Parts: sequence; structure tokens; C-alpha cells
Amino acid sequence: MTVEAYGQRAAEYIDLFGTIDSVAARDRELVGAWAHKHATGQIMDVGCGPGQWTNWLHEQGLFVAGVDPTPEFVAHAQRQYPDVEFKLGRAEALDVADASLSGILAWYSLIHTPPQEIPGILAEFARCVEPGGGLFLGFFEGPELAPFDHKVVTAYFWPIDVLSRTVEEAGFSVTAREARTDPGTRRQGTIVAIRDA
Repeated sequence: MTVEAYGQRAAEYIDLFGTIDSVAARDRELVGAWAHKHATGQIMDVGCGPGQWTNWLHEQGLFVAGVDPTPEFVAHAQRQYPDVEFKLGRAEALDVADASLSGILAWYSLIHTPPQEIPGILAEFARCVEPGGGLFLGFFEGPELAPFDHKVVTAYFWPIDVLSRTVEEAGFSVTAREARTDPGTRRQGTIVAIRDA
């Protein structure tokens, strides 16, 4: 349902959010610092959408690939950024070897996932990331775990404490987190974590 909904609105989404210019400077600062810390191997941008983050990290000299379940987004990213690797795939089955990634960026790519499915996805991330490797999550932060009407399809607010605990239960240690409300946006959260040994 989510894939189909984004596919139907792919052109609209790309127009609004398809370049790194649509990303807040603070978020570029946070993600850039995190990515360079984990630049020892491949970083995977899970739920890469039209590829703006993947390409931006590639331009920073990082070894990065993007994966997304929406064919329209992957096709756009492959056309727009031909020097970057993009493929179809899902967060719950990344099709890479155990401990083969130095980091995973999941930038608002889990916001539509039913909460009961999040632990399984985080366990897949833990399988794929090497010990000491990194995880960076961007999400909608709220006072309680609750659904809300997103323009594309139902999304979820997560309290930062609850999602942090869920991340740690999957085999990571949370090292940094932030919640803020920028003008004209919903409350945002970020969680940075390290894969446990």
C-alpha cells in the first residue's frame, strides 16, 4: 500500500523533496558528521526515495548505495545520479551479507511502518551492520506512539525514549538523539546509534 501510494505521487514528491536543497542545514550537518565517522566501508541509504541523500553522501566522497521499494523513485535516482548505486529493495530484507555495512541511514523511511514491524526491521539492520558500525534514524517525534494522517499514507509519531529503547533492544547502543520543531514542520527526531559488539 505504501509503495503504491508513493508510486502514484512520485513526481509530486520529487518536485518537493527530490534535491538536497529541501533538507535543513542542521540535518545535513548531523548526517554528514555521522557518515564521515562511519566511512570505513559501505553506507546504505535505506528508503532512499529519489536519491538526494545518497547522491549527497557520494559527493562527500563516501562509499554509499541507495535502496528503496518504490520503482518510480529508483528509476528516477538511477537517471538523475548515474554514478551512484541504487536498487530496489525493502528495509526488512536488505539482501547483503552479515556485518557487511559500516552504517545505515534510514531518513524518515520507517515512518509508515506499523510499530509492531519496527523491531524486525531494526534486527535486520543489526544483522547487516558490522560491530561498531552506525545507524542514523530520522522520524516524526511525538509525546506518544500514535498514527496520524500523512499526505501520502498513514504515518506514526514515536516518542524518542520509546524508539531509542527499541533501537537498543535490537542490538545497538544509542549515542546521540535530538528532537526539535522547525518552522512549518512537524516535530522531528533523530537517533544515532552504534552496533554492539
